Amino acid sequence: MSKAPASASKSATESAVHHGVDHSQELGHGNSPAAWTCVIVMLVGALVCSIAFVIANTPIFIAGAAVMVVGLILGYVMRKAGYGVEGSKLKSTGH
Repeated sequence: MSKAPASASKSATESAVHHGVDHSQELGHGNSPAAWTCVIVMLVGALVCSIAFVIANTPIFIAGAAVMVVGLILGYVMRKAGYGVEGSKLKSTGH
């Protein structure tokens, strides 16, 4: 237990870095065509998997899981192609 009083304040850099992680940098929200495409395709795959699970159809379930993997790969490929956050194909609008 620390012997420092509770009112002792830390410097700005000490409070921003916690357990070796710098929390002063903004992470962003991932708003990019690559991220949205990845999420939407994976949601469709999850929907297919869910329906297949309810109707007990294994081939359709596997197809839904494959769609989710395709969504993950598609998001990665689009990010590498410049459609990710701060990608070369996106024009910056200042938002």
